[in-house]
Amino acid sequence: MSTPTTPPLSISETTHLAEKVLDNVEQVVVGKRTALELVLATVLAGGHVLLEDLPGLGKTLAARSLAQTLGLDFTRAQFTPDLLPADLTGSFIFDQARSEFSFREGPLFTGLLLADEINRTPPKTQAALLEAMQERQVTIEGNTFRLPQPFHVIATANPVEYEGTYPLPEAQLDRFLTRVSFGYPTESEEHEVLRRRTARKQEEVVLSPVTDASGLVAAQSAIEQVDVEATVSQYCVHLAQATRQHAHVQIGASPRGSLALMLVARARAVIKGRDFVIPEDVKSVGVSVLAHRVSLKPELWMTDHTPSSVVRSLLDSVPVPATSGPSD
Repeated sequence: MSTPTTPPLSISETTHLAEKVLDNVEQVVVGKRTALELVLATVLAGGHVLLEDLPGLGKTLAARSLAQTLGLDFTRAQFTPDLLPADLTGSFIFDQARSEFSFREGPLFTGLLLADEINRTPPKTQAALLEAMQERQVTIEGNTFRLPQPFHVIATANPVEYEGTYPLPEAQLDRFLTRVSFGYPTESEEHEVLRRRTARKQEEVVLSPVTDASGLVAAQSAIEQVDVEATVSQYCVHLAQATRQHAHVQIGASPRGSLALMLVARARAVIKGRDFVIPEDVKSVGVSVLAHRVSLKPELWMTDHTPSSVVRSLLDSVPVPATSGPSD
């Protein structure tokens, strides 16, 4: 029996919903509107986010607040060196009352999974998660189980700790649509965090949902209504190809990178209230989409050059196309 499809929202309805989501999350995540827009754009584009930042900068709080606001089931999995694939996917348990094995779902069966410190678990467990991210299903002992829809992963990683970690290889990093960092707050933003904590008189923050899982699916469908001019899509291709030709780059972005640029740019256009993509949409998401898909030459690892700096230089140097704007 087929599942009824959810009618897509209009562009204006999705823009209004995105505004409400961001305003709601900003009640607890202070001063990170741009980063939150990137995270929301990734979710609207149907992808997964890697939050790479130092401890204590609100990664877990942002993920939980987004899940509450979107009305999604939320699960947090702490990735540790002894975490097994079955700890994520679930496993078959013998039911003595029925004298048969039954499947017990793992934390993957949720709407939004926070994979905390993904680089602290071995590659076998990382691969189990990343397979679920790509296929939206898990296969256990020959049985395939579909994950809920929508299903999104927000994974966190500490960029400065290397002891006892298993860094994600390039092929697995490529499965994340974007990599986002929040960074330290300004002095006034940090003081506002303290003021709000004092005012609410409790540690936990519970946000009211502004939509639900079906509403998110409808909003994601609306992204397909966004128009992309040929010059803008060609601009995405030029940026991805430029990463492969840069003198400092060993491995550049694949065609998945140029496709990701277009997808996230479309979602950003909707957040900004447009039904068409402009080059500024592509430029604003360029570093988050492309930098983690770029690998520098080994002799540059101990220099000031980084994949992010390479992508920023390309965003400054690759010619920006002229667009005709929306059609009448």
